[in-house]
Amino acid sequence: MNSHSPMSNHPEDSRLASAHPLEVTMYTRPGCHLCADAKAVMQSLLDEFGATLREVNIDQDNELGERYGWDIPVIFVGRHKAAKHRVDPMQFRRQLEEARTRAQARQAT
Repeated sequence: MNSHSPMSNHPEDSRLASAHPLEVTMYTRPGCHLCADAKAVMQSLLDEFGATLREVNIDQDNELGERYGWDIPVIFVGRHKAAKHRVDPMQFRRQLEEARTRAQARQAT
């Protein structure tokens, strides 16, 4: 199976598939300046929406390292890919608003 396939059997894919809508995952590695910039842009919005940030160091997992390489950061909001390389604050706000709506719908069921 192609390692870039979203249907991979990697445990991280299963975790993403069941992630809470307001759980933000950032694939990163030490020394990534774009990752630090993205985190700085996201931080106040994460706080505002009560979202959690989970940072995944791709250097600690061969498959994730192969999948993302230097194409980082890659950011997911819940199970939805939200950004790559740079975070646009207005777009990220919209994505968090949509995630909050999904979270509220999830609670109502």
